[in-house]
Amino acid sequence: MAEFEEIVAAHRAYSLASKWDAAYGCLRYAYEADPTRAYPEIIKYREKLTAGVRQGAKGAVHMYDVLRDTYFLSARDKFDDYCIALEWNKDPGARFYLPRREGLKPIVRELQRLADDELDLLGISAPPGIGKTGVAGFFITWLAGKHPDEGILIGSHNGSFLRGLYEEFLRELDPNGNYAWAQIFPGHRVVKTNAQDMKIDVDRAQRFSTIQLSSIESGNAGKVRAIQLLYCDDLVEGIEEAMSESRLETKWTKYTTDLKQRKQGNCKELHIATRWAVRDVVGRIEDANADNPRAEFINLPALDEKDESNFNYGGSNGFTTEFYHNIRDTMDEISWNALYMGKPMEREGRLYDPDTIMRYTNLPEGEPDAIIGVCDTANGGGDFTVLPVFAKYGTEHYMIDCVCSDGLPEVTDSLCADILVKHKVKMCQFESNSAGSRTADAVQQKVEDLCKSKNQVPCKILKKHSQAEKTTKIIVNSPFIKNHCHFKDERIILRGSPYAIFMRQMFSYTTVGKNKHDDVPDALAQYTLFCDGLGGATVQLVKRPF
Repeated sequence: MAEFEEIVAAHRAYSLASKWDAAYGCLRYAYEADPTRAYPEIIKYREKLTAGVRQGAKGAVHMYDVLRDTYFLSARDKFDDYCIALEWNKDPGARFYLPRREGLKPIVRELQRLADDELDLLGISAPPGIGKTGVAGFFITWLAGKHPDEGILIGSHNGSFLRGLYEEFLRELDPNGNYAWAQIFPGHRVVKTNAQDMKIDVDRAQRFSTIQLSSIESGNAGKVRAIQLLYCDDLVEGIEEAMSESRLETKWTKYTTDLKQRKQGNCKELHIATRWAVRDVVGRIEDANADNPRAEFINLPALDEKDESNFNYGGSNGFTTEFYHNIRDTMDEISWNALYMGKPMEREGRLYDPDTIMRYTNLPEGEPDAIIGVCDTANGGGDFTVLPVFAKYGTEHYMIDCVCSDGLPEVTDSLCADILVKHKVKMCQFESNSAGSRTADAVQQKVEDLCKSKNQVPCKILKKHSQAEKTTKIIVNSPFIKNHCHFKDERIILRGSPYAIFMRQMFSYTTVGKNKHDDVPDALAQYTLFCDGLGGATVQLVKRPF
């Protein structure tokens, strides 16, 4: 321990004296002795070298070379460093990773955990074009250098896609190319390739090659073996296949009886996929591993909670907020949510269809008969507080505003009070289940306080305990919503607004499979029942569709 501290102290002294080679020599010795303790020193040293290079300090060219050496030193252990080091020899304008690094960090972090044996299974969903497959390709060549004797199997629905990956791997592993793989892993080399079967052997030829690529449709028994990693990229071909229950079942069978059976020993598993359907391969794997602490499933949506791009890399590499908004405006909601937001939905079984729901751009002339609201309160665990406000004109109801938030109670209480006062709602019913009674009392007090200052008659908040089974309640009360309720035309709904979130959740509800959020359709069912109690609605019972 004392010797290690002395080496680090010497490194710091040489660094202060701008003796870059001597400082790096000490750092390398310390890293080889104890990588975990030495790595923070590498980070600090890089910061100093980078600052010197950027400022054009004396010896900046040499500092740049030493900076490169620090990345080559740790690249075998740190995947982020490997991604940077691999492209060190490339022209900066032609690099893949550094321009995209900020957006890809969550993926890189989880891939590091997979390699460090913190995870056995990793699923990743992200928009097309952001670089998820590219960085997964870097991960493959990194593992090939670390453990060339342990086979990696890559599967997909598409042979042409795999052919492109195979050719890219050869470019990354080429010692005469512009990638630095041979410098990062000196002494390792490609000894055999098989273009027809898409196999690459590193260091020695073996029956189950270091890198093997095979389509899920080709039948893989006896041909390939996954010892280090099974990597599946988009096993589901597209939306047509995703919407066919029988084809999804066939794909699942092929995965479980073919690709998955090629795993051996402590083989890790990586899935990168567009989540077209709730019951696709990744969805079923995620369900089966819901309680598995060594399984992780991440989704990187195109737009953040502020409706802004998560992948605005800049220049020609970037995907701006405007770019994603334009795509959203021209694509149907199901495809947009699946491809770009990582939110798979079932087309079949959707309770509310955006093509048939009634819309409005302007309210009818004259004053409404009443302005009414209901509130479905959050019960924790990611639930939303949902409070739609409707203006009633005869037998027709127009949703003029809403609260739709998964915020903390102190936030949503204020949002509810504000909207009730703003629209001069006369009556609002709160479900008194669980936290609903507390919420109703808190909102009533806030409403009364606000109305005092405005000399306004406060809204009367009612409480009602519901004992109806939620799914049945939602379905049997939906005809009133479809036949008598009008919602704003999508062209006048502000992007990212509570109204927009409300509509997305409304359209995503399905009568088959699981629903991540059912708060909006539950609030609509509550509104139907509330109106029925006031004598203003007719509830029609329908045959259960499942």
